[in-house]
Amino acid sequence: MKKNEERSDNQSMKKKQIMMKKKNVSRLGGSGLSLNAFANAKFKNNHYNPAIIKKQREFYKNAKNVNKFKKLVKQQNQQNEPSLAQRHIENVNETEENKDDSERRKRKNSALSLEELYKKQHEEKEKEIMEREAVLRVKKEEREQAEARRKAMREKMLKKTRKGQPVMKYRIEHLLETIQGSTKNAAGSKS
Repeated sequence: MKKNEERSDNQSMKKKQIMMKKKNVSRLGGSGLSLNAFANAKFKNNHYNPAIIKKQREFYKNAKNVNKFKKLVKQQNQQNEPSLAQRHIENVNETEENKDDSERRKRKNSALSLEELYKKQHEEKEKEIMEREAVLRVKKEEREQAEARRKAMREKMLKKTRKGQPVMKYRIEHLLETIQGSTKNAAGSKS
């Protein structure tokens, strides 16, 4: 009987200890990871990276667009050019000597056409530069003339008599010119 009581006491003690451990674990925020589990969790790669996923999506989207573009170009070429069979027959009929000669001519022609194209572009650029310079020169001359007029007007407006009074002659002339100019503009806009 004693043995049964001792066993039940031991079992009850063990249960109490287990309950206390559970309470302590829950009080501390749950059971922690073991050292091995923690280390493995650190180095574990879960393969979820939004940046990589976005790049992959862009890549596939671009590839899709390129394929569509290639198909469209192919369709347009087939519509615009003669049939493939005719071209193939023409190519077979040409002899190898004719091919070599035509290739040499093409190379020479392409080289000449490239030189001509380069010269034309160079001439066009030079013309544009000359035109720009001419426009700049004209603007500069206009600016200088306007500045000279303003200087002359300023000198006249700032003239003083011997006693230091402003000379009214030039000021009155200026007022008269502005009034006449405004009446001309008003008369021009009415008619």
